[in-house]
Amino acid sequence: MAKLTKAQKVRAELDGDKLYSFDEAIATLREHASKKFDETVEVAINLGVDPRHADQMVRGMVALPSGTGKDVKVAVFAKGDNADKALAAGADKVGAEDLMEDMQAGNLDYDRVIASPDMMGVVGRLGKVLGPKGLMPNPKLGTVTPNVEQAVKDAKGGQVEFRVEKNGIVHTGIGKMSFKDDGIKANFDSITKAIVKAKPSGAKGKYVKKVSLTSTMGPGLKIDLSEIEGA
Repeated sequence: MAKLTKAQKVRAELDGDKLYSFDEAIATLREHASKKFDETVEVAINLGVDPRHADQMVRGMVALPSGTGKDVKVAVFAKGDNADKALAAGADKVGAEDLMEDMQAGNLDYDRVIASPDMMGVVGRLGKVLGPKGLMPNPKLGTVTPNVEQAVKDAKGGQVEFRVEKNGIVHTGIGKMSFKDDGIKANFDSITKAIVKAKPSGAKGKYVKKVSLTSTMGPGLKIDLSEIEGA
């Protein structure tokens, strides 16, 4: 018989049907956290939507007040004064046609791609490259903007994108186990409020069906929906 891993043992010991308060869930994750590295705390939100229909898509941006604990790599398509401002704001790479060619060559190690409106003629040629990775700049998400400086600051400061997957679930990281409990809770509240607010017009019946909290190596714990405002 194959030997169970530590994570599998933990999952076997816990009641899979129990609904946890946020505080109970964090305490349980901390109890079983790895001592070797700083695990990411993640939330999974099951929604009553079918994203194959345009009027049931859930997508947006939200600022996490405690940050993400991650170094976000940002590329910016801009020229002139906008390029200088983007660099000053902390962008990792700024360019125009040269940046496009670099990305076409496969250099896509970025978490966010931002563009000024005048650069969309160049960026549009990267649709097949950026689209599948969810990196295509979009004015609805604030990643096509004349104020590239602020967009870079937002990205570096803890703003994250959320997007429902084809199975109706939103997954996103909300911090690190090294964060204090109230810091993780502030991020949890921000992401859940944003998703509740983003309820699409085509959603029928129960919108927020299940919320789970987990860490990189930890168990998935079901959160009592009474913990979520508007759920």
